Amino acid sequence: MPRILFSVALPILLAGCVVGTVAETAVDVAMIPVKVVSAGVDAATTSQSEADEKRGRELRKAEEARGRAQRELEERCRKGRERPKDICPTAD
Repeated sequence: MPRILFSVALPILLAGCVVGTVAETAVDVAMIPVKVVSAGVDAATTSQSEADEKRGRELRKAEEARGRAQRELEERCRKGRERPKDICPTAD
């Protein structure tokens, strides 16, 4: 008797799960085009923060290059290997 009752009650109890799963799948399928379009738009556009980060990286690289060039100039001047366009400070 309990087996019969269980086998009758089981489909009824699982029906809510099946309906919920089907509804969730339908929503997921409907959202696919929206996600694809938004990903394309996001890839094609640059946000203000991304532009700021890029500009910051460019500024840091330029500052590093200037610092490197300055250190090389100072080393050449110190070793007496100036280039024709180098302006080395003279020791007083």
